[in-house]
Amino acid sequence: MEARSSSSSVAVWIWMGLIVGVLGLWKVLNWLWLKPKKLERLLRKQGLHGNPYRLFYGDIKDMMSITRQACSKPLHLHDNNVLPRVLPFHHHIANKYGKKCVIWTGTCPTVMIMEPQLIEEILLKNNNFKKQTPSPTLSLLLSGLAGYEGEKWAKHRRIMNPAFYLEKLKG
Repeated sequence: MEARSSSSSVAVWIWMGLIVGVLGLWKVLNWLWLKPKKLERLLRKQGLHGNPYRLFYGDIKDMMSITRQACSKPLHLHDNNVLPRVLPFHHHIANKYGKKCVIWTGTCPTVMIMEPQLIEEILLKNNNFKKQTPSPTLSLLLSGLAGYEGEKWAKHRRIMNPAFYLEKLKG
């Protein structure tokens, strides 16, 4: 009787281990592949294009190689177009896919918008467009207007807004 009881408890533990293993595998599969591919499909439906999602790294390898190439070339001080040197990958993607595109940083897509009308709409409707929550380490480093959200952002933007009036910028 006792041998039958111990073998059935071992079977229960094996089944529980299998269930936990399958659930863990499903979560990893969802995190690494299913969710990013779903986001990619939804972003393409909305007219946002970019490089296709790649497992683990996304566009990070391309970003590093293009940045390395840009840094190896000399910087011409007489040229006002510094974007290809400062943000070479962003410049490359914008030239390739247009002013509304997507960059993959790991499993997370970053939407890049460079159309003034859309930027203005995003800034005016800041409650509709939420920022990505930074990691705890990054939130310690990120402060100021870029890190604020909601009412705190609106209050600081109102405080700063007069500094950007055309008459003051001309002075």
